[in-house]
Amino acid sequence: MAQSLESIPNNVDLSSDRRLQRALEQWQPNFLSWWKEVGPEGFQAHQIYLRTAISVETDGWAHFDHVRMPEYRWGIFLEPKSDRKIGFGDNLGQPVWEEVPGEHRNALRRIIVTQADTEPASVEQQRLLGKTCPSMYDLRNIFQVNVEEGRHLWAMVYLLHRFFGRDGREEADELLARRSGTGDKPRILNTFNEPIDDWLSFFMFAMFTDRDGKFQLAALAQSGFDPLARTTRFMLTEEAHHLFVGESGVDRVVQRCGELMAAGKDPRKEHAVPLELIQKYINFWFSLSLDLFGGEVSSNAADFFAAGLKGRFREDTLEEHKAMGESYRLEVPDGGKLVEQEVPLRNAMNEVLRDEYVKDCQRAVDRWNKTLARAGNKGLTLSLPHRRFHRAVGPCAGYFFDLEGRLISEAEFKAHEAEWLPTAEDRAYVKSLMHPVIERGKVASWIAPPAKGINGMPSDYEYVRPPEG
Repeated sequence: MAQSLESIPNNVDLSSDRRLQRALEQWQPNFLSWWKEVGPEGFQAHQIYLRTAISVETDGWAHFDHVRMPEYRWGIFLEPKSDRKIGFGDNLGQPVWEEVPGEHRNALRRIIVTQADTEPASVEQQRLLGKTCPSMYDLRNIFQVNVEEGRHLWAMVYLLHRFFGRDGREEADELLARRSGTGDKPRILNTFNEPIDDWLSFFMFAMFTDRDGKFQLAALAQSGFDPLARTTRFMLTEEAHHLFVGESGVDRVVQRCGELMAAGKDPRKEHAVPLELIQKYINFWFSLSLDLFGGEVSSNAADFFAAGLKGRFREDTLEEHKAMGESYRLEVPDGGKLVEQEVPLRNAMNEVLRDEYVKDCQRAVDRWNKTLARAGNKGLTLSLPHRRFHRAVGPCAGYFFDLEGRLISEAEFKAHEAEWLPTAEDRAYVKSLMHPVIERGKVASWIAPPAKGINGMPSDYEYVRPPEG
């Protein structure tokens, strides 16, 4: 039986729109069935210390309590309305749209569906990780990420139901029909079909792939379609935790490795992750996540910007908002060498957003290197590979590059591939470390303890309670 919509926190006045309410009431039990089928396995009856949004006010969107995940109160939140004008493109300065403009209907639906599809995909990719958690603290964190991905799905499904009629309802049903990694109905974006069957991959995914989500949501937060902008602005408040889980998780893996090396010990012999293996995982997940921004030159990106559908990162802080008469310089492979190419700035909007992403990733890598140095390993560093390395989307797809972005032959790449990217043996070693540690205050051998707990609680707090009885 469907849960009453009165119990779903929202600030979109669901009760005043009976047709919308009925549509969501029909969708909700299917969502719960999906959650129970492919959500976190083995912990649906546990009490998890979760943050739940109960309103958009400062003291309401982060309410903490122990709750069973199937009973989590997924809500629908939009930032409060403000007197916004369209902030970029050809419609600069015009009032924002409260309804979908007919000429932009297909583009907006495509944008929303693509974003929405990533949310359940993440839950499906991570469904078995609870069984090999490195600590109770980490177990709680992955479940927080999972329920918030579910809430982000609700946020996008609300937009589909509210603004896109029958097409939107059918798209919402398809979001629950696709499955990550399946051959017949995979998720839309390839990165969200990658298996995530160890916690190092999960931390890298939350660090690099969720960070793509931050930048995509930030670009949509500028949208001239106001309900989408207000929805994604609220989603960004939750996305920050996902990035924290990834960045701090990798940092703790680096810290453990660094401490062992500084003590003259071999991380492998101590059942930890060696530095060269951490670097390979960075190379893999960073390059995979770069593809999510799309091709370096894109007419779709230009059209989205011109129409006012999708802006740049922090567009509202920039001085110029038309991006006309400007160009962007690229180096692309042509005839066996790299050549410079100048493209209109609007056609390079994917690359402009990717620039900001790379800067943000570099800041995290700098932090990891400080952790290595603090542990007593001066001179040892981790790094991001060049953005041309291991790309499957854009002009570099089908070509081969080394970690510095130099164009090389396929034979050269194959000769070094095992040095640069995780091998089957590497993945098997990492998986061999994945033994569950759920005792309070204990942590697995391959990761350092967290610096502090959640919501002011101690790190050894009982974040996950077993089923009663």
